[in-house]
Amino acid sequence: MEELELLKKYVSDEKLIKHCIATAAIMREVARELGENEELWWKIGVLHDIDYEIISGDMKKHGLVGYEILKRENVEEEVAEVVKRHNHNLFSDYEKPVEITLQASDSVSGLIIACALVKGGKIDDVTPNTVKKKFKERSFAAGCSRERIKIIEKIMPLERFYEVAIRGLKSVKKEIDLI
Repeated sequence: MEELELLKKYVSDEKLIKHCIATAAIMREVARELGENEELWWKIGVLHDIDYEIISGDMKKHGLVGYEILKRENVEEEVAEVVKRHNHNLFSDYEKPVEITLQASDSVSGLIIACALVKGGKIDDVTPNTVKKKFKERSFAAGCSRERIKIIEKIMPLERFYEVAIRGLKSVKKEIDLI
C-alpha cells in the first residue's frame, strides 16, 4: 500500500496529513542533499505520526503504537523503528542522520509554514533569512521546538537546512495549500 494511503487509513485530520506531507518533503530534500535514500526518508516522514489520532495525545504511547501499526501493515523495520523512536519524550539519543533529520523536519515544517502564512501563504516568498529571523522570536510559531530544529547541526549548518527545507516545502506547496 502506498504510504499516503496507509497514513489516511489511520489519520483523518487534514491538518495532520498536511503536516506529515510537509515533514516528508523536507526529509526527502535532506536525503537528496546527503546522498541518502530519498524514497525511504519520504516514507518515514509521511508515516511518522500515523498513530497520533489513535493515541489521543498520550505521549507515553506516541511512536510505540505507530511502530505496532506499521509492523501489522508489513512496513519495513527500518521505517517502523525510526517512527517508534521519533517521540522525543521517550527517546533522545539521536545519532543516525535519518533520526536527526526527522526531529528537525518535524519542527521546522511548522516554523516555515508559519513564515509563509505571514507572507500571504506564499512559500516562494520565504527565504532562509526570513526563517532565521522568526526562529529567534520564541513567541512566533511557539509550538515549533527550536531545540529539535537545532539538532540538525549535527549533520549540516542550520542556514543550509533552512534552504533545503524551504525547497522541500516548495515541492509540495499545492498539497499543503501554500501558493
